[in-house]
This record gives sequence, C-alpha cells and structure tokens, in this order.
Amino acid sequence: MSIHIKTESEIATMRQAGKKLAEVMSCLEKKIKPGVTTLQIDELAERLILERGGRPAFKGYGGGKNPFPATICASINNEIVHGIPSSERVLKDGDIFKVDIGLEIDGFFSDMARTFAVGEISQQASTLIQATQQAFWKGIKELKEGKMLSDYSKAAEKVAVTAGFSVVRNLVGHGIGQHLHEDPQVPNYFEKGFRDLQLKAGMTLALEPMVNTGDFKTVLGSDGWVFETADGSLSAHYENTILITKNGVEILTQ
Repeated sequence: MSIHIKTESEIATMRQAGKKLAEVMSCLEKKIKPGVTTLQIDELAERLILERGGRPAFKGYGGGKNPFPATICASINNEIVHGIPSSERVLKDGDIFKVDIGLEIDGFFSDMARTFAVGEISQQASTLIQATQQAFWKGIKELKEGKMLSDYSKAAEKVAVTAGFSVVRNLVGHGIGQHLHEDPQVPNYFEKGFRDLQLKAGMTLALEPMVNTGDFKTVLGSDGWVFETADGSLSAHYENTILITKNGVEILTQ
C-alpha cells in the first residue's frame, strides 16, 4: 500500500479544489426539482466546473472501450452510484437523487456526493438520507493522527445498522490527491480481516457511506457503470474529501 502524505502546498491546492467543488454542488442543489432531466444537471455541472478553472474528474474516467461519459454520476432511488445522466431520465416527485461529482485543478482532485430529495419524499427515504449523512459525520469524529482507519468504519456502520439499514460492502471510500483514487481503500463497515491502517496528518481521503434500506447486495447495470441494489430497495450516498490533522479532520469540500 502506497500512501502519499500531502505537503502544505499540496494541501493548499486541494483546499481550492474542494472549495470550488462545494460551490458547484451548492449551485446544482438549487436546480434539482421535478421535471428536470439528469442530463440538464450534468451539463450545468460541467459548465460550473469549467468556469472555475477546473476539469471534470469523472468524464472519460476508466478509458478503454467504455469510459465514463459524463461530468456527474446521476443515480436515482435504487441506483447506488455511477448512474449515467440522460435526457430521458426525468426527476419526479418522491425520487431521491444522488449526485456524485469530482473536480481536478492544478493536478489535484476533490470528490463529493450528496443525496437530494426531489419534491416530497417518503418518511423512510428521508430517514435513510439522514442516517447516511450521520454515518459520515459520526465516522469522522473518530479520526485524527494516530487513530486507526477502522475507527471510522466501525462508527459509520453502527449509525446505519442502528437505523435499521445496511451498508454497501463492495463499494468503498478511498485516498485522493494527484489521482482520483489512491490508497487506502476505506470500507464503511468493519469485519474480520479488515486491512487496518494508522492515520497520519497530511493524509487526504474521500469518505463516502452508501446505505440501503434493504440488503447490502448490489448488481451492475447493463451499461457497465451503474450499481443498483439487488433487491430494488432505496439507496443513499454522502461523500466529502477530508484531510487528517493532528487534532481531527478538516472537510475540504465545504
């Protein structure tokens, strides 16, 4: 496992990347309502990133024969992550809509995700969104230099399970910096055989609980990108890019 501890100048660049990405997400939130297509949100996201001197981190990701074609991952209801925006996907009242977005500026990346209520949503959907956010916030309270990565994973999982939900297991958080995905992998759950790690100041991580109302199992869609819940249950996603410090955590995407 190769983990790069960021220098002060690298951290300064990542702060800029995080701040700009948070501004973009804030603008997108205002446009999410029934009748809007996921492609409209995607096109706005790309324009906002370019206006800020950034590059959409996801567009073209994966290379090869099936690169990701869009600026945002746009996932609705039982879709967990990596949904492809489309002019045919129209948001409707009662949907929960996940926007996952990345930005690269001056050679460094930021990554964040939010789950939005579209119009009036069910009580269960609302509770799911809140529990997913809480899993992140409770998890990061456990983190600072000298603590273990598993301290986050245990705390995040406990919130979700206590609320009656399950944590997705085959999709995890990750290190981030000069690459969108770096070591270490960061599960949002804990089990025997966990590949643990002691944290050091200067580590930057993208932590992202993905929580389902039903079972944790997933299926990959026919497009080769979107992950859906195997049982058709609702899923929520919440992510920030963070910096480990001597005293705790700094959220870079705020």
